[in-house]
Amino acid sequence: MQGQQGGVYLSGTDESTAKFRVIHALTATVIDAFVSTNIVDVNGDPITTLTLAANTVVGGQFDGVQLSSGSVICYYA
Repeated sequence: MQGQQGGVYLSGTDESTAKFRVIHALTATVIDAFVSTNIVDVNGDPITTLTLAANTVVGGQFDGVQLSSGSVICYYA
């Protein structure tokens, strides 16, 4: 269950420097950058961008999210 700590709505090219544990894409969304995350690629390197289909939810540790398009609710850690 998410949302107990609240969250923030981001859209377009919004960004936030808060710490999040879940990102819920409301529309097709491209996340352009993270300050840091514990989600890694096949080589073990932290991902730097992420494309999410509408109504996709991804969990992890996310610090500093910047969108390049779409809309999300990011739930605080």
